[in-house]
Amino acid sequence: MNAFDGLRAIVTGGASGIGLATAQLLAAQGARVAVLDRDPLPDSESAAGPGIPLHGVQVDVGDDMAVQKAVAAAIEHLGQLDVLVNNAGIGAQGGVEDNADDEWHRVLDVNVVGMVRVTRAALPALRKSSAAAIVNTSSIAATAGLPQRVLYSASKGAVSAMTRAMAADLLPDGIRVNAVNPGTADTPWIGRLLAKADDPAAERAALEARQPHGRLVSPDEIAAAIAYLASPAAGSVTGVAVAVDGGMESLRLRPRR
Repeated sequence: MNAFDGLRAIVTGGASGIGLATAQLLAAQGARVAVLDRDPLPDSESAAGPGIPLHGVQVDVGDDMAVQKAVAAAIEHLGQLDVLVNNAGIGAQGGVEDNADDEWHRVLDVNVVGMVRVTRAALPALRKSSAAAIVNTSSIAATAGLPQRVLYSASKGAVSAMTRAMAADLLPDGIRVNAVNPGTADTPWIGRLLAKADDPAAERAALEARQPHGRLVSPDEIAAAIAYLASPAAGSVTGVAVAVDGGMESLRLRPRR
């Protein structure tokens, strides 16, 4: 049997990058999956394999009423809900003086309150599940000081703290809550940042060198960690953040010669 046979999942931010890799993996392992995203699923990515469709629902997680309707529509389509992957988020660059209040509000609203909105709408259905799990996408930025990432780091630090508090609150309801902390991942967002650099090849090399294992993290590697945390196999795992970062959080290697 597949790990997710008979289970139903919602993945936010699932039209590209980590979210799409996660939606496809959950579906390939037996789940019925609804993808929530501002953007529609690309036609070429609307299935996890032959005969394994993904159900797309367009929504902006910054709009509470729209989130409520989208989650309700997704659950109606799926028939039940067992797994919620809160992956939708946006990036931000700059030091502490580089972003105006409006940008702080925008990023925190999407990256933190957006997760709150989706979770709040999904909880009644999750409470009915015997295999309920929530996985939040945080970041290495929550645990390591990265240059020019103050706002983004603040948002992901909040996600990590919120994950632990949610886990404490929801465990009596039989709902496990965990997070993943990806290192710098080879996603469309990173691709857009590299495209803006004066020397994209040099910037990519610098990002790869920052990872102890010498390369960017793949979305599929992060999806595998999310799938484990969401699966019944992780029934005794709650309130943790799994680093998928090539050792960036914990290792202190000598420089390569």
